[in-house]
Amino acid sequence: MAKEKNIYVCSECGGTSAKWLGKCPSCGAWNTLVEQSASAVSGGNNRFGNTAQFASLAGSSELMLLSEIEAVDIARTPTGLDELDRVLGGGIVAGGVTLIGGDPGIGKSTLLLQAVDALQRAGQNALYVTGEESGAQVALRSKRLGLSQSQVQVMAEIQLEKILATLDASRPTIAVIDSIQTVYSDQLTSAPGSVAQVRECAAHLTRFAKTSGTAVVLVGHVTKEGALAGPRVLEHMVDTVLYFEGDTHSSFRLVRAIKNRFGAVNEIGVFAMTERGLKGVTNPSAIFLSQHSEPVPGSVVLVTLEGTRPMLVEIQALVDNGGPSPRRLSVGLDRDRLAMLLAVLHRHAGVACMDQDVFVNAVGGVRIGEPAADLAVMLAITSSLRGKPMPKGFIAFGEVGLAGEVRPAPRGQERLREAAKLGFSVAIVPKANAPKKGARDFEGLTIHAVDRIEEAMDVVRTLA
Repeated sequence: MAKEKNIYVCSECGGTSAKWLGKCPSCGAWNTLVEQSASAVSGGNNRFGNTAQFASLAGSSELMLLSEIEAVDIARTPTGLDELDRVLGGGIVAGGVTLIGGDPGIGKSTLLLQAVDALQRAGQNALYVTGEESGAQVALRSKRLGLSQSQVQVMAEIQLEKILATLDASRPTIAVIDSIQTVYSDQLTSAPGSVAQVRECAAHLTRFAKTSGTAVVLVGHVTKEGALAGPRVLEHMVDTVLYFEGDTHSSFRLVRAIKNRFGAVNEIGVFAMTERGLKGVTNPSAIFLSQHSEPVPGSVVLVTLEGTRPMLVEIQALVDNGGPSPRRLSVGLDRDRLAMLLAVLHRHAGVACMDQDVFVNAVGGVRIGEPAADLAVMLAITSSLRGKPMPKGFIAFGEVGLAGEVRPAPRGQERLREAAKLGFSVAIVPKANAPKKGARDFEGLTIHAVDRIEEAMDVVRTLA
């Protein structure tokens, strides 16, 4: 009897290797190769039949000119949850496939159960396929969320063929698969959750969505680093990728769009976890601002842009006497960029922190990746080092370059408008973002436009 051949499959990209390697030859990830039988990866006998040898006999497809293709607006169906609709770009799209991931217990199943119940009440046929829980457990969650007399159809199944047959028979408007890691196909001999199973099951569900017009939502597990588990090709297959963010010990959750073929990326929805499930937060700026009775040193409010939404986030800095190896620690901000900003602050503004511990935090657990936070971070560090608070109602934003120049931030007028609406009175912004003379949207907001970080420091000294 011939010995069964084993190969090694990368859990990140799905690439294969004949022997174990520390580094995947396809994607370069370390320690991701897992041993599997060759038949499990290939599906035993050729599951594609003998079509490959007749590929040369296939007829060619019809070609179309791009200018002759009629472009129509995509119809969207609102989910009934305004914050979720914002992230999706207005609602679900027929035939669209959405992948949503997040830490265990953060609220993925809760949010989706609320969404499919709202769609069902609006007259849309919704199906919830659960592979991790029984129907009774889903009913208990529904009762706890106050979704009385819910008409959502529930199916407890993990076999792909049965799920596809049910979907084909019922043709729902939206189908939720919770989760894709539990689904398996009989065509493959590998275990559920393996690279081959996740890739093939997602491909079949995506193909069904495109041919039937059913919107499919896949719930995905995440790794300990916070990335979606399974092959990276899974994110390329789907139309939209959403990530749940936030601390499970906090009542607030962020849903961020990492990829969206039907809307803006990096759009976020803000939710509050209550006894009745997740509720949308209409004014998220209030979450990310600490309530100080009086201004405190090291605190500066930043107007950041998340997708199309301007939000006010408090940046806090603490500068303290350090030892021989001073620490630089940031929460919610890039640590490498913090080190760069400290160097610019020393070279061009004369503010030295080389022997100080520097800690920077974005309040509320939000993660800020845009460089427009540079100016606010540098002003917060300076304020903490000198022990002098910024004036009440102070905001700042702008990117700072290595030469000390303050560069404009995108959509600066919208940022200033949001700050003026919330009652802020003083702003330091890049000169290119200064409003034109006669602008009435910023009444009550004194705007100081600067070209360099030295000018910003001079303005701060006069304000303090």
